[in-house]
Amino acid sequence: MKRTPLYEEHLKLGARMVDFAGWEMPLQYEGLKPEHLHVRKACGIFDVSHMGEIFFRGPKSLEALQWMTSNDVSLLKAGEAQYSLIPNEQGGIVDDIIVYCLQPSEEYLVCVNAANIDKDLQHFQKHNPGADISNESEAWAQIAIQGPKAAAIIGEIFAMDFSSMPSFSVQDIGWEGTRVFIAKTGYTGEDGCEVFIRPDEAPGLWQKLIGFDEVKAIGLGARDTLRLEKKFPLYGNELSDLTSPTAAKLNWVVKFDKGDFLGKQKMLQAKQEGTEQTLICLKMQDRGIPREKYAVYTEDEQQVGTVTSGTMSPSLGLGIAIAYVDSKHAKLGDSLWIDIRGRKAKALVVKPPFV
Repeated sequence: MKRTPLYEEHLKLGARMVDFAGWEMPLQYEGLKPEHLHVRKACGIFDVSHMGEIFFRGPKSLEALQWMTSNDVSLLKAGEAQYSLIPNEQGGIVDDIIVYCLQPSEEYLVCVNAANIDKDLQHFQKHNPGADISNESEAWAQIAIQGPKAAAIIGEIFAMDFSSMPSFSVQDIGWEGTRVFIAKTGYTGEDGCEVFIRPDEAPGLWQKLIGFDEVKAIGLGARDTLRLEKKFPLYGNELSDLTSPTAAKLNWVVKFDKGDFLGKQKMLQAKQEGTEQTLICLKMQDRGIPREKYAVYTEDEQQVGTVTSGTMSPSLGLGIAIAYVDSKHAKLGDSLWIDIRGRKAKALVVKPPFV
């Protein structure tokens, strides 16, 4: 398995390490629930160095991204970012990404999911109209800093007014002699950023962060429950090469009026005709913890869907789930039943986010 530049730091903190997308990553340190709740009330730091960094450069970079991503990259000014999708020819989703504009029409950083780095790169190279595309994932580490107390800590460490940074923006700064990107994005729903930093500098930054009383290291377990409470999709669970943005309720990042792009007609067809299934949020009414791949039923025991992500919400103290169900059973307030180890447990279709 691959190891991030922060591997030794995790061992020092007594992390329980697991295989995640071929990387040896910390699942938890103190425990999932206390780590989750600490992010909601204070500040947590996450090693996300396994994520991929692919750069688009040159005069064809904007044209390439307009063709190969769903959002409208031409709207980005220097220092702005946007959530987007990589569509395929069939209108499915190759990956969900964040595009950071470093220099309009000349340089963009695309952050991709760890398990999809090679797949995304091959897809980009296959459909590239002429941009200079460079996979620089091994040249960067990433540390996410998240929570209501994150802004003050980020401001102190990097000597910047982080609170004044707009959401979905990025700053290219010098810090202790190295180039660092501070990106005001995140996967928890809390205030904070991701720091893109050179691998050999990452342990020093991690140690500085851990030195703050308000800061705790957070593992992949709590990262998953935090994103689930906000209904942020996870590639491989809610999204796949066969998933349409319409079914995933992500048409807000598909700009059909920007001109032609890969998979546009298939995506437009799904939007106009609707999809057989759609993504919903379920809050348990009965006791039980819903899990991935659990079947979803109507009251008359007709299977109408499948859970894609589920957990016991640390914030709410009850089970929550995201599921694909037949569109006619996706109405807010409807009751559905999840098969939890042979027992049908009642759940309610609710509006996201859970928290």
